Amino acid sequence: MNFLAHLYLSPPSPDALVGSLLGDFVKGPVERAGYNEEITEAIRLHRAIDTFTDAHPVFAASKARVSPVRRRYAGILIDLFYDHFLARHWRDYHDDALEDFATGIYGVLLDRTAGLPEPAGRMVTFMARQNWLVSYRDVDEIGAALERMGRRLTRGNALLGSAEELEADYSGFEGDFRAFMPEVTAFALSRRSPPGS
Repeated sequence: MNFLAHLYLSPPSPDALVGSLLGDFVKGPVERAGYNEEITEAIRLHRAIDTFTDAHPVFAASKARVSPVRRRYAGILIDLFYDHFLARHWRDYHDDALEDFATGIYGVLLDRTAGLPEPAGRMVTFMARQNWLVSYRDVDEIGAALERMGRRLTRGNALLGSAEELEADYSGFEGDFRAFMPEVTAFALSRRSPPGS
């Protein structure tokens, strides 16, 4: 799952949203990062969602749809493809318009950039300025996001042109997303609300 899905699956408090974003930036034992309990729990939730996703047979089926030439990066591609479908079908999953949700998220994160690791703070600024969360509705923007990610790879930009993978089996990926989303949502809610709490 990528930024939009993690923020969607997060508890809605500002600290939890920050922690949901930080799951991609905090490495090693989360307790050593020095964040408050709510941020720490949201980082743990982010990691648990990633583990659940990586082990899920529907996610594996999506990865198998990626052509052999890009199969090594299939996990990265599917994370973005699922964010695309979440953005496209947003009103099926959330009562607020995606534009309103994104504006609220940007406000929370921009207010807290001083407390974020420098790479996360820089990314939040770009995310808000370029309206990434809403832009994920467009296949071309998914391609641009993947190419931005690809620039960080050590072996050159292997993700150039990888939006063609989405277009090659659009309905297949969309069906996978539709099957997967209720399951990951139930998983995230179960982690957020332990029985008896």
